[in-house]
Amino acid sequence: MRSVFASGFVIAAALTASACAEAETEVTEVEVEMAAVDTAQPAPEAAPEPTPAELAVANAPDDAWRGVDPENLLKIETPIGDIWVEMIPEFAPAHVERMRYLAREGWYDYKVWHRVIDEFMAQGGGALDNPNAAPPTQPMEAEFQIRRNPYEIEVEEISERFVNPRSNRSRQPAGFYKGFVVGTQPAAAAGIMGDGRVDSWLPHCPGVAAMARTSDPNSANGQFYIVRYEAEHLNTQYTVWGQTRVGLDVVRNIEEGTLGQGFGFSPTFIEAIDVASDLENAPTVEVMDTSSPAFAAYLDSLRDADGALPDLCDIEVPTRVTN
Repeated sequence: MRSVFASGFVIAAALTASACAEAETEVTEVEVEMAAVDTAQPAPEAAPEPTPAELAVANAPDDAWRGVDPENLLKIETPIGDIWVEMIPEFAPAHVERMRYLAREGWYDYKVWHRVIDEFMAQGGGALDNPNAAPPTQPMEAEFQIRRNPYEIEVEEISERFVNPRSNRSRQPAGFYKGFVVGTQPAAAAGIMGDGRVDSWLPHCPGVAAMARTSDPNSANGQFYIVRYEAEHLNTQYTVWGQTRVGLDVVRNIEEGTLGQGFGFSPTFIEAIDVASDLENAPTVEVMDTSSPAFAAYLDSLRDADGALPDLCDIEVPTRVTN
């Protein structure tokens, strides 16, 4: 007699040789059935087919990518991730130089994002004990727009859009320059201008970095903001000096609130801002060259059935990062 434990019960039985053989056969059949069940797993889902836009980016040759100059690239460190912003001295030379200077002086280290508004922007550079903290530098002249020589700064006119959807609803051409959306008077108008130039500006698209100011247009100093979603009512009224290339998701996750207004607001810190050229082992940030055939193919991949493109502010210029 032997004892067999099954399902918590003790069963005593005297098995004949034939009974044992029969039992072994039954067990074997059960095991085979269980094995069949175990191996009948659902097939893994096939990877989704790449979109036309993804294919256009993947097929872009290496010479279709423009390396961002490390001297014009800022790394903004926060506890929730890093933000990489490309600066554009062609449109805002004084403001770009101010950002470089304050970054190298360590002015922004452990300042905070002191005014952050949902669906709008994140403003940084204030201090926990003084949201209006200003650096020991002088306010700057506004650089809201430039007089552009179309032969030196080439902008392919892709579509038209409002100069400012609230204060100036005249429509002007817009296109790209070095991965920045640019609004502009038509290049053809340069021929009738005394200086051979046209007014051009950088719209407040998502990820744009610009300098904060008071009601005085020439009061920008050190505080800045990054557009989280939409702020085009500020077009041509605030100086745009950069564009977020990596980390827009971080910008959109900065703690919302305003220092000194209400209770319970715990702002996100700016741990440091550095110029990439000053960093050891800084990554290489590349942006698709918006004057290249590869970018034209990418734009074509975004067109709808009628051939229309999305609003230029809604077009994400491809960026890649290598260490």
